[in-house]
Amino acid sequence: MEKKNYKNTRRDGRMPQNGKREFQKRDNTPVEEVNEGLVIGRNAVRELLKSGRAIDKIFVQKGEREGSIVVLVAEAVARHIPMVEVEKAKLDKMTAFATHQGIVAMASEKEYCSVEDILKIAEERGEKPFIVIADGITDPHNLGALIRCAEGVGAHGLIIPKRRAVGLTPVVTRSSCGAIEHLAIAKVTNLASTVDMLKEKGVWIFAAEAGGDAYYNTDFKCACAIVLGSEGEGVSRLIKDKSDYITSIPMYGHVNSFNVSTAAAVILAEVARQHRTV
Repeated sequence: MEKKNYKNTRRDGRMPQNGKREFQKRDNTPVEEVNEGLVIGRNAVRELLKSGRAIDKIFVQKGEREGSIVVLVAEAVARHIPMVEVEKAKLDKMTAFATHQGIVAMASEKEYCSVEDILKIAEERGEKPFIVIADGITDPHNLGALIRCAEGVGAHGLIIPKRRAVGLTPVVTRSSCGAIEHLAIAKVTNLASTVDMLKEKGVWIFAAEAGGDAYYNTDFKCACAIVLGSEGEGVSRLIKDKSDYITSIPMYGHVNSFNVSTAAAVILAEVARQHRTV
């Protein structure tokens, strides 16, 4: 397949441009109130501690401790973060039976940034913008895995819509395995308008959808935003129409698509490779 020169033309014709502390013996916080700002699991809590974000309290399962949880508890105690020992049943209820691995933190909510903040991150690094757009992803596990992929390949940020999509819930935090603490995330009211704004700023929009050029034949070396849609609907028609290019993963088996986070890992890794070989 002939490789196109994406730097010269565009769909719309425009040029792209110590003290030790004792554990609290009792916790009077009603379980039903502990539902926002939860950071669940050892990896997620470890990354939360690294991030420096304010932590209100950490709940630890009663009983013997071993492995990484011992280190996490020691660090939290050294930083004078209130620690509360609770039964496993309470952690299960707090987390809606997510895999908490015996530790849950209550943290101040991660602050959303603006799209301009994401572009500024790229500018400060001296790099062309590399942005991921999640279009209508409603499964928190998929969004968390996508955040992990985006952060792992060095994307400058992620954009999610306010409506008809999942936000940064505790399950998303858990599924990201701590990556959420290191990735700038913007939440926008109108995704279509945001795409228009990015295009005005010289960012090219690539929709990951069937029917486009193979991702390995696509030139991603420009400032770019990769749009990934929900598993059921894919990228919305409006956003696909506004995109400059459609890029696809050729499928050779009986299934016709990958899980969104799997597709993201494939395509975003190629974008990162090309950006680092410019």
